[in-house]
Amino acid sequence: MFGIETAGLDTGIAFLLVFAILCACAFEFINGFHDTANAVATVIYTHSLKPQYAVILSGFLNFAGVFFGGISVAMSIINLLPLELLINQNMYDSMGMVLALLITAIGWNLGTWYYGIPCSSSHTLIGSILGVGIGFALLPEGNINNVNWTKASEVGISLIISPLFGFGMTVLLMLLLVNLVKDQKLFQTPPAGETPPWWIRGILILTCSGVSFSHGSNDGQKGVGLIMLILIGLLPAQFALQNYDKVDKLRKENEALQAQIKNLDLTKFPADLKAGFENVSLQITQLNTNLETESPNQVIPEDRRFTVRKDILTISRNMSKYLENDDLPLDEKQKKELKAGVAALRGYTDYAPTWVILLISLSLGIGTMIGWKRIVKTIGEKIGKEHLTYAQGACSEIVAASTIGVSTFLGLPVSTTHVLSSGIAGSMVASKGLANLQSDTIKSIALAWILTLPVCIIGSAILFLVFRTIL
Repeated sequence: MFGIETAGLDTGIAFLLVFAILCACAFEFINGFHDTANAVATVIYTHSLKPQYAVILSGFLNFAGVFFGGISVAMSIINLLPLELLINQNMYDSMGMVLALLITAIGWNLGTWYYGIPCSSSHTLIGSILGVGIGFALLPEGNINNVNWTKASEVGISLIISPLFGFGMTVLLMLLLVNLVKDQKLFQTPPAGETPPWWIRGILILTCSGVSFSHGSNDGQKGVGLIMLILIGLLPAQFALQNYDKVDKLRKENEALQAQIKNLDLTKFPADLKAGFENVSLQITQLNTNLETESPNQVIPEDRRFTVRKDILTISRNMSKYLENDDLPLDEKQKKELKAGVAALRGYTDYAPTWVILLISLSLGIGTMIGWKRIVKTIGEKIGKEHLTYAQGACSEIVAASTIGVSTFLGLPVSTTHVLSSGIAGSMVASKGLANLQSDTIKSIALAWILTLPVCIIGSAILFLVFRTIL
């Protein structure tokens, strides 16, 4: 199935593999109906589209967003884990990781959906992944310093700043519209049962489409990353690398990077960086040794593919760390060339099969069409004290779509839920000030925003340690 060879797998592992993939699809399905409201609430509450048409449109564009959105966010999700866990072939660690991730992420998402709280699936999954990393670091062979805190801080900053940015930009855009647009229909409560003028309706449908596509291209990739973690953890020989039949190409790219390092004048480097680059050169030599094969078709043997992956990730992580050092005596051109050399190697480890992307696309798209009512009501009725106007709906979605789109381009996961919810809140404040917000709803959303990461981190870490001990 999907090119997965299960022959030779222990029955329990094979069962866990199928169960884990189904659970990852369930997570993305829940993500769909949990976050659908972010896109469709505005067109529904402004009578621009009937609910059934709005969710079908949103579902299709969520599907398209995942399928055509690339995998940069997916790789950011994977790289939150400690390198030692990513290159660890201990099957029990992999099983504990998969179970802890899925149970924590799905449990928190379902709980918040049930109570109609717009909670971030991004926060949920990222918190769960960080929890697994911390749980692994607490094992006797682990080290808390090995958690990828640099990547975690990048993701954390994007998750914190994006809703604040959404709130502020929506306020500014609303104030701009008030001063530039004279048609007061934009700022009035939509008449019951009456569709808006065609041009307003067109803008609202377009912005709804933009948020849906952006949501798919960002949030959908998190599901792709989740399945890749499962596949690499449980079937490393098949999914540790792509293009494992192109040994000559990989060897040439590896040797090109080594030549770049040898051409550097390391005598000008600080002692720690000099030692670091010399160590990377040795790691590249080790990778070349592992690429040696007697196979007539130049295919990396199955028992060495995970080792090659380990070598590439180690080289990449170390080079990235050294290239970010402010004391490195290199100009921007040299740094760019070295980064390009590392990126060429990462092309063999950073990938997702088409069937994985398709599976997540379908899960998110179908989920988008189901279970949307609870959170639509919160978005449309309970954030502000007034009915959503055309201007408020359009401004909040324009800001949300552009914020999420830029974040996806930069490979940063953000919360569609919090970006749009904060945008709606910003539009309400721009209309009648802070008094126009419903404090109980804002407190619930803020509480979910504050609690999701720590709850998921702690819950996932505990579950990982429990499963690791049991297994």
